[in-house]
Amino acid sequence: MTLPDFSTHGSLFLVLGAILLAGLIARRVPIMRVILSVASWALLAGLLVVVVNQRQRFDPMFGRFASKMKLDGQEVVGEEVRIAMSRDGHFWARVRIGEVERRMLIDSGATITALSEDLAREAGVEAREGLVPVMLKTANGTVRARTATVPELKFGTIVARRLPVVVSPAFGDINVLGMNFLSRLKSWRVEDDTLILVPNYPQPVANEA
Repeated sequence: MTLPDFSTHGSLFLVLGAILLAGLIARRVPIMRVILSVASWALLAGLLVVVVNQRQRFDPMFGRFASKMKLDGQEVVGEEVRIAMSRDGHFWARVRIGEVERRMLIDSGATITALSEDLAREAGVEAREGLVPVMLKTANGTVRARTATVPELKFGTIVARRLPVVVSPAFGDINVLGMNFLSRLKSWRVEDDTLILVPNYPQPVANEA
């Protein structure tokens, strides 16, 4: 039997315990019913924020919801796209390829943009074997990949057309924007835990339905 990780979730257990105790007291003290109600709503709001912050596991279900609620840390300021650092210490962009929207990790340490097989298939990006096998070094070792070209990738004021990518089942559900994408920008920088992307040719921002 696996025991709960109290070191990680200890605060949550304490809050739940406190609310349970307050519920017992509320039966005798009327004012505690009001306090318990407020605390319960606060807990639910906190849990919602946690779920949204971990939404990469639930994409695309929460992607559009997070965008509407401005909880994904991505915004357009003038001609720039600004992305706040997520709690995992990385920068994630909400990207559209064709009619498909996904979150992609922006990684300056990756030479080329990488798509999962699921995203490539859903976006209609056809991967092919090259004359010479493409071998990539990843954190999990060397993997074999196929090459493809994305007709158009865009988010905010940024658009990249005919962008070379690699596709492999070894990527799992992770999609990465690499240096071959970043090098197309006019500039990019990090300020106060915010990634600022400046396009060479700013695009009009489409209104999302």
